[in-house]
Amino acid sequence: MTSTKRSTISTAAVSSPIVLNTWAFVNATRNAFTKLMTSGATCLDAVEVGCRTCEDEQCDGSVGWGNHPAEDGETTLDAMIMDGRTMAVGAVAKYIYIFVVLFDFYMSNICSSLHRVKNAVGVARAVLRYSEHSLIVGESATKFALEMGFKEEDLHSNTSISIWNRWKANNCQPNFRRNVKPDPTTSCGPYTPNVNKKQTTSHRQKLPPGEHDTIGMIALDSAGNMAVATSTNGLQYKVPGRVADSPLVGSGAYVDNEVGGAVATGDGDVMQRFVPSYNAVQLMRQGAAPDEACLDGIKRIARFYPNFTGAVVALDRNGRYGAACHGMDAFPFSVMQEGWAEPKVIEIGCLKS
Repeated sequence: MTSTKRSTISTAAVSSPIVLNTWAFVNATRNAFTKLMTSGATCLDAVEVGCRTCEDEQCDGSVGWGNHPAEDGETTLDAMIMDGRTMAVGAVAKYIYIFVVLFDFYMSNICSSLHRVKNAVGVARAVLRYSEHSLIVGESATKFALEMGFKEEDLHSNTSISIWNRWKANNCQPNFRRNVKPDPTTSCGPYTPNVNKKQTTSHRQKLPPGEHDTIGMIALDSAGNMAVATSTNGLQYKVPGRVADSPLVGSGAYVDNEVGGAVATGDGDVMQRFVPSYNAVQLMRQGAAPDEACLDGIKRIARFYPNFTGAVVALDRNGRYGAACHGMDAFPFSVMQEGWAEPKVIEIGCLKS
């Protein structure tokens, strides 16, 4: 693996095949590219393998099982996969969850025997293959996964249990509540509306590192077909039921064989309001270079939410790629293409408030 620092300028066109993904998740890039180069494999196979790698390795703690519990101790997973040739989509959200330790009895009698499903992106692929739907959510997504032959596995970890217990002992700080009582800055719930308090609409401060490291992956194969996929376990301490941008078409990812693909990572509650992946693809359709298309979306978001943290990465049908980011000093993404022995990590400077 080599690392290169550069601006947001898009590369010159390269011959396919090529794989790239958000962050320096090089094992995911390598495994996806290896799959892409396997006889009979497709770009859909490649992005599924790449995102599955991060699910298994728990990349940065923000992808896969055993981390980022919600307020109630659940770990939930979101994932999506999209075929640029057919525009078919499969996605799951608020999916395959566990309850971590709520009290000693739970830990000793339930947690040890509760098993669910780890492979979120695989279930998203199953939604694409075996249903006419695009998105399945909640416990129904888990039921669908079991029907499709996915196995139940223990999703809790010592890490997720410890994180939740420390957070609870710290009066549930930080959290994502506002305009409620008791005061969410000092107390745990249950919460009710605080109608006597002046209502605030300001967005939370910048997310800390590790809270936004969704894997989003794009692949272009030798036949000119493209696919994208995403996987994440979402924000730590999120309100139960919250769905990130990752499984939403046009927000977390979007792809069209005629143009290219894009993926996003960052503050999903904000980014999904601007469908940045779809925006990037549409601008490339109109002739914009990948980096320019990504930067446009980032600037649009920053105008309304100057504290947001996020990035968009794009790849066009000719193999040119680029990225743009905000709220970080720098943003790395990983690339591998034909003729390279190892993935390369490219790091770009980010816009700041």
